Amino acid sequence: MELIGQAVREGRSSLSEYESKQLLDHYEIPVTREVLIHDIKELRAAIREIGYPLVLKGCSPDVRHKSEKGLIRMDIRNDQEAERAFEEIVRTMNGQAGSILIQEMVRGQRELVVGLIRDPQFGPCVMFGLGGIFTEILKDVSFRVAPLEKKDALEMMKEIKGCRILEAVRGLEAVDLNALVDILISVGRIGLEHDAIKEIDLNPVIISGDRPIVVDALVILN
Repeated sequence: MELIGQAVREGRSSLSEYESKQLLDHYEIPVTREVLIHDIKELRAAIREIGYPLVLKGCSPDVRHKSEKGLIRMDIRNDQEAERAFEEIVRTMNGQAGSILIQEMVRGQRELVVGLIRDPQFGPCVMFGLGGIFTEILKDVSFRVAPLEKKDALEMMKEIKGCRILEAVRGLEAVDLNALVDILISVGRIGLEHDAIKEIDLNPVIISGDRPIVVDALVILN
């Protein structure tokens, strides 16, 4: 994709979240509905397009850990809250180049992580596991070398200790495994087709009903 080539020519080490999701959308990976805005005049139009509740995020290729830097406001429910959140994020960014991402609020009790690393020996390797705060705490993940077939993706899901999270449990629907399979296969394709990509981190992938949706995304470049 041209956005990857442009980022490489600019000497950047990563794509912004918005750019990362454009890449995912190109490969038909489900992502949040969102609008990138640059000033408060564009806020109202974005709100009308996405609808409440909302998430507002500072968005810049130079910022990888938005929550740690105080650049995320969640569960925004009216215009007053949205304008206050916008102003707070702009102040926190303190003149740093970037924009504001207006994003639908995706709800779900289960969070997964999907990723890709470029191993020096094996090349692109796809990762799957428990997401959210549990990614670093539990390190419950599995890996496969790309390209993946359906059986590879299904085996990855069974290998994690928390695999039962994908089943119907406590009133939650069973996860659409075919949709997850498609995501894992597509992430492998991205790694194979774009040598400039060093890593991909999709975390969290929230299960909304039975559907996996990528809520946050980061693409690291070589």
